[in-house]
Amino acid sequence: MISPTDFSDIAANGAKDYDAYFGTPTYDDHVLFELLIVGILQVGLGWQVAASQLPVLREHMDGVRIEKVAGYEEPEWERLMATPKVMHNGRKLRAIITDARGIMMIQREFGHFSDYLWQFVDATPLLMPAPDDELPHQSPLGTRVAKDLHRRGFTFVGPVVTHMFLLAAGIIKVD
Repeated sequence: MISPTDFSDIAANGAKDYDAYFGTPTYDDHVLFELLIVGILQVGLGWQVAASQLPVLREHMDGVRIEKVAGYEEPEWERLMATPKVMHNGRKLRAIITDARGIMMIQREFGHFSDYLWQFVDATPLLMPAPDDELPHQSPLGTRVAKDLHRRGFTFVGPVVTHMFLLAAGIIKVD
């Protein structure tokens, strides 16, 4: 289950849980971090493959607790790269660590990562039309948030990843 207390839920079905959660307005920083992780891992892959990594990463990355992951250095990265069930994409694993550090910096400035994200939409989900009933892959909001995240040192958060992350977090709603 994707929830504020899922740190040790390694028996979950990450893809099923992500699919059920997708689009839920999210205000918990841990849940937002997990949704961001799926976005990072999803680059070049299907969302099901990416989301299936959540229970694995919880098991091998200290419950994907932001403050723990932000403290990871080269030895922890090397351990992850050698762990059989963990997706062995070094750039994506580094991005997860880098972005955890970015979240910590945002928390110091805004109080919560969620406060930072929700201020882009004045605390109200942005309704976006879905032409031809297809989920749009980009938005001006996603592009704007991606630029700001990059300015703050985040990686693997381009306009598409950020837009999909905002959709997953319920910050953007498709009408």
